[in-house]
Amino acid sequence: MGENIYLFMIIALAVLAITDLVVGVSNDAVNFLNSAIGSKAISFRTIMVVASIGIAFGAMSSSGMMEVARKGIFNPEEFVFAEIMIIFMAVMITDILLLDFFNTLGMPTSTTVSIVFELLGAAVAISLIKITAAGGGFVDLSTYINTEKATEIILGILLSVVVAFSVGALVQFVSRLFISFKFQERPKWIGAIFGGLAITSIVYFILVKGLKSADIFSPVILEHIASNPVLFLLENFVLWAFVSWLVTSFFKLNIYTLIIVLGTFALAMAFAGNDLVNFIGVPLAALESYTSWSNSGTLAEQYTMESLSQAVRTPTLLLLLSGVIMVITLWFSSKAKNVVKTSVDLSRQDEGEERFQPNFLSRQIVKYSIKATENFSGIFPISLRAKIDKRFEKPYVYVPKIRTQDLPAFDLVRASVNLMVASVLISIATSMKLPLSTTYVTFMVAMGTSLADRAWGPESAVYRVAGVLNVIGGWFFTAISAFTAAALIAYLIHLGGIVAIVILLITAFLLIGKNYLSHTKKVKENKIEEKLQRAESSSIKELIEESADNIALTMKRANKIYTFCIDGLAKHDIERLKKSRKSISKLEKEVEELKDNIFYFIKNLDESSVGTSNFYITMLNYLEDMTQSLEYISKAGYKHVNNNHKKLRFNQIKDLKETDQYVSGLFSKVTQIFETKEYVNLTELIVHKQNLFDHINKKIEKQVTRTRIDETSPKNTALYFSLLSETKDLLAATLNLLEIYDGHVNGVKV
Repeated sequence: MGENIYLFMIIALAVLAITDLVVGVSNDAVNFLNSAIGSKAISFRTIMVVASIGIAFGAMSSSGMMEVARKGIFNPEEFVFAEIMIIFMAVMITDILLLDFFNTLGMPTSTTVSIVFELLGAAVAISLIKITAAGGGFVDLSTYINTEKATEIILGILLSVVVAFSVGALVQFVSRLFISFKFQERPKWIGAIFGGLAITSIVYFILVKGLKSADIFSPVILEHIASNPVLFLLENFVLWAFVSWLVTSFFKLNIYTLIIVLGTFALAMAFAGNDLVNFIGVPLAALESYTSWSNSGTLAEQYTMESLSQAVRTPTLLLLLSGVIMVITLWFSSKAKNVVKTSVDLSRQDEGEERFQPNFLSRQIVKYSIKATENFSGIFPISLRAKIDKRFEKPYVYVPKIRTQDLPAFDLVRASVNLMVASVLISIATSMKLPLSTTYVTFMVAMGTSLADRAWGPESAVYRVAGVLNVIGGWFFTAISAFTAAALIAYLIHLGGIVAIVILLITAFLLIGKNYLSHTKKVKENKIEEKLQRAESSSIKELIEESADNIALTMKRANKIYTFCIDGLAKHDIERLKKSRKSISKLEKEVEELKDNIFYFIKNLDESSVGTSNFYITMLNYLEDMTQSLEYISKAGYKHVNNNHKKLRFNQIKDLKETDQYVSGLFSKVTQIFETKEYVNLTELIVHKQNLFDHINKKIEKQVTRTRIDETSPKNTALYFSLLSETKDLLAATLNLLEIYDGHVNGVKV
């Protein structure tokens, strides 16, 4: 019976390993996709093909890293087989739950940090149980935990954050200084030198250092590399610089695009080589433990695990199978794309929609950083500063047919540096068998290059710094929660045995299933739900057509929000009012984004349409007035119901319903006019606008009469008057919008 329990655990760990590969790759795709996707150097399909090949090669070369799961954190000889299986089971259950949680949030976290702290947490929990049973003290913990190696790994991970950010910033600054933003205009020999350095770095550190265990090179070549590393690097630099010059001069290929393709392949390979241990290292160690114990004939509670201290080469077939699962996940995971978006947005060169809101810490960091930079730059001569500033001037490129959101987030030079620096740092660690966090390295390199490239300007710095602080805060949360959760789950399994394992497994898969369904539903809703589009027009005709779609969509959504508010009040339905508040908040944010984009809109206009900017700005102001009125109506209704005030009286509800019909009728007509582009019908609505205001005024007069005669609730009266007053403002803003649009349409041939 005992052997059957452990066989069940091995099967469960195999299933958990596959699940962990899926959720892990969804998180770590950001590591090797963000530079290629952000630069738009090659098509998304090509990026995925290149990354997939890299993952397959990297997976087959990661055998050496598997030792971390067996003996990197704890001393296996101090545990018996039964205890080791509890540790491994606790680690895998915790890991899939933690990674899936971060994937659902769209936040990149570290699979390396999670696995290290889970192993540490579970091992500490079981060690303390053993120490307590033996009557020992807390100081005995060092007997069971490999404190030296664990400390080395943890410090290495933390140090990699600082090193990655600093090296990324330095290399990007030097690269930009020599190449500038006008890299296409620079002499071909500059691109050739950069290409020689970049490709040499990638080839040496990935193929030689990172994959030295994969038997790619013959012994003769490996001996030459080992005995003459400087000469080998020099030979490579000359070769690749010549190749770079050749492909740019005669084949007219872009050397930076070539570096990005090679870098994506290299980084994907480095990721798989370094991070595969995070997903299958523990289940493989469990399988080795089970095989060793089952052949021993000893009880699980008595068989000590010295066997885990021995070096064992992982079967290539298992590594290849893991690589295949990783590749399939990469192609089909929508969560992977969500995580990638976070990293790309934070390193974007231009201002735009910011995902994170500034906080006190981000404001203070930016404030004192600006002062420190000004003081430091004051040391250098003005002429030198002017020359440096000139190298960082970004040329304005007019692209009227491409939407802002479809433009690259950063240029090819920065993408090349991101890939080159990150792949080199990761491969150095892999060659030293240090499981550093590839997520931390690639993310911090991207942030360092962003800072050096002056992407964090006064317009965006507080948002970007807040985003980085959020992500780094998430990393600390990963470590703390991984340690705590793994320790708790290990203790529960120790107490409950197989029953606890079954309950925990069912709970884990139910939570993952719930998150998956929730994420799928959200993705579908986002696809169905339309969003206001930023103006990218360069002429008045294009602007009228483009803004018409935004107005139609705004009216449709405003109609729905207003009706939801009135219905929610009438039925005292807090959920409906919550939904209306959420909807108006989203609409307000979208209108605010349109206003934030005015600078780029004006820059994009051709000479004959500059006067159009006044029309567009006024139109946005009226849209903002509408959303503010809807926001007040929604907030007032929600507050009234949430505070459990009296329900509105029947006559009040009846009047509000009638008003809703008037408003709904107007919004529906406006929506239809702007959807069908039948602008001649605008005049009729404008002519009869006074009828709408008269209707509202009559409702106000009726309530005044009711208040004098039989109204008993001050709250209801105040709410009712506020709703009607804001409805008047809403209608006024709407009709003003129609009037300015009507005036422009009558003067323009559409």
